[in-house]
Amino acid sequence: MLKNLCCGKNSLNIELPQVMGILNVTPDSFSDGGKFSRIDIALKQAEQMIGDGATIIDIGGESTRPGAKDVSEQDELARVIPVLVAIKKRFNTIVSIDTSKANVMSEAINHGAGIINDVRALQNEGCLHVVAQSTDIAICLMHMQGLPRTMQHKPQYQDLISDIKIFFEQRIFACQQVGISSSRLILDPGFGFGKSLDQNYSLLAKMKEFRSLNLPILAGLSRKSMIGNLLNREVNERLAGSLATAIIAAQQGAQIIRVHDVKETVDVLKVLQATITN
Repeated sequence: MLKNLCCGKNSLNIELPQVMGILNVTPDSFSDGGKFSRIDIALKQAEQMIGDGATIIDIGGESTRPGAKDVSEQDELARVIPVLVAIKKRFNTIVSIDTSKANVMSEAINHGAGIINDVRALQNEGCLHVVAQSTDIAICLMHMQGLPRTMQHKPQYQDLISDIKIFFEQRIFACQQVGISSSRLILDPGFGFGKSLDQNYSLLAKMKEFRSLNLPILAGLSRKSMIGNLLNREVNERLAGSLATAIIAAQQGAQIIRVHDVKETVDVLKVLQATITN
């Protein structure tokens, strides 16, 4: 199991699950769209999450919820770069940029991002080469079947876990071909991205099988529809379900838990840690 996601100033020790706080600067994200689009409000939220125990802040400038519309490169840059700069100036924390656009990745790297979190796993034009040029950036490769607009329309797999493993192996190889060391990679199985309700919970139950790839695993389940549909809960009523999935993901070997509710997630992980170490 890897101890570092990247080298240099953005190094991150992965021995216990780290909490990645979600900071969406979009008008249409499924959970908190429009709440943090102003820099001062985004900074306040980042400060709160860091104080609550987040070790990574993940900034997103384009919603990837099912049915989401595409965002122009200019709009995404205008949303995320000023917030990234402000956070790096004020806080000593790792900042992740959630993007699938090569130019946004390039600008984010130039302004101090420590992780590129790509739901399309560097498959868009130019992305592989952009991140290959920097040796001090970690990359999260996420699995998604289809595209955000259509991904939840009857997703099908021959074998869910095997199919996702094959995808990861292909993307790891593609990274290595352009000089990106596997020591810089994180894997995200993509809960809610082209998976049915049953497939999502099967994936959660078997997530430890990805540990055979010997790379850190990120789990992002916070407030997702797989919780809402199972429990018949609206987005603002999914805290209990989100905490349950965070505990299960940690037990399954996830080293990074990506969440909206940082304080509560840190609390349950501390309880889990105390239980495991006694």
